[in-house]
Amino acid sequence: MRPGQGPEDQVGVAPPSPGVFASATGRARPRCDNVVLIWNVGTAEELYRLADQHPDLIYNVCWNRNGSLFCSACKDKSVRIIDPRRGTLVAEREKAHEGARPMRAIFLADGKVFTTGFSRMSERQLALWDPENLEEPMALQELDSSNGALLPFYDPDTGVIYVCGKGDSSIRYFEITAEPPYIHFLNTFTSKEPQRGMGRMPKRGLEVSKCEIARFYKLHERKCEPIIMTVPRKSDLFQDDLYPDTAGPEAALEAEEWVSGRDAEPLLISLREAYVPSKQRDLKVSRKNVLDSRAAAAPAPTRAGASTAASTTTPVSSPSGGSGSGGGSGGLAGAGAGASPGAGESGKLEEVTRELRLLRTLVKEQGERIARLEEQLGRMENGDV
Repeated sequence: MRPGQGPEDQVGVAPPSPGVFASATGRARPRCDNVVLIWNVGTAEELYRLADQHPDLIYNVCWNRNGSLFCSACKDKSVRIIDPRRGTLVAEREKAHEGARPMRAIFLADGKVFTTGFSRMSERQLALWDPENLEEPMALQELDSSNGALLPFYDPDTGVIYVCGKGDSSIRYFEITAEPPYIHFLNTFTSKEPQRGMGRMPKRGLEVSKCEIARFYKLHERKCEPIIMTVPRKSDLFQDDLYPDTAGPEAALEAEEWVSGRDAEPLLISLREAYVPSKQRDLKVSRKNVLDSRAAAAPAPTRAGASTAASTTTPVSSPSGGSGSGGGSGGLAGAGAGASPGAGESGKLEEVTRELRLLRTLVKEQGERIARLEEQLGRMENGDV
């Protein structure tokens, strides 16, 4: 096939060298040639043509961790491991899954091969293989009897594989370990509408501050829906267990170095720099004297004969943060200008006395509330709650 043949074509980039690109036929066509091509992206040059390894339609190809090999799944039900630079078949497993429907094969970080396919009875299967011995799978699990092909998405940092089925409305995820039974079911994400396709955001594009571990893009008939998976954590610290060092954007090898026969693991970076801690909300007990603030806002009694200047020069805080007198919004404009002894002064004195009683009651209630909060805080610090 040639690049640009269509969205059904399978493509992959060698992890250590983004300048090396593999393409393979992913859909039957009248002129389907079942060829895998290796390209130099920078020069648009064809480096290798692998035309003799696949007798039938190629479902997918996947590079290993250091870019020295790739595995492929073919319509003839075989899984192959191929050295692209030598053009040799390293290992092959015929009838990895005996069903006639499409299968997939991917390399894991430790060199194992993970496959999805169908049994002879059309039951969907997952399998784990050791490339050193492809006679029998290390693990084999049957999922269900749906007819949608299973698409695996692998996270090499955490060892988690997300499995999505075309036409399904769920995403299952499994953890791959070095101990039997090797494939451990974790959980299932379920939605209402079936998916027509699925894509995944690279690890470097996730929201580390929100403990996001995966983000998928679910293809509907007329829209693309993001599906975000997070792990709830109470701590505001960077979660090292969720975000081990991951493959960075820098190439470990140039295309020319890879062609010369060199292999290299991807250059890893830490996602700690992408972490932005949330604002910590500490419990603060305010010991501000409520009586002072309330008394400052209350009108003060004036004596007979008090001058206007004396009553208008006292600064009073306004809601806007300024202090004003006279015509200001918080000022006591002309508080003593027309004051006269007698009933006016007596009425203001009673008002202030009543206000003081209310303030004393409020201060008492606030004091009791502060005491309760301090007691609760002490229990929390001692671990009693």
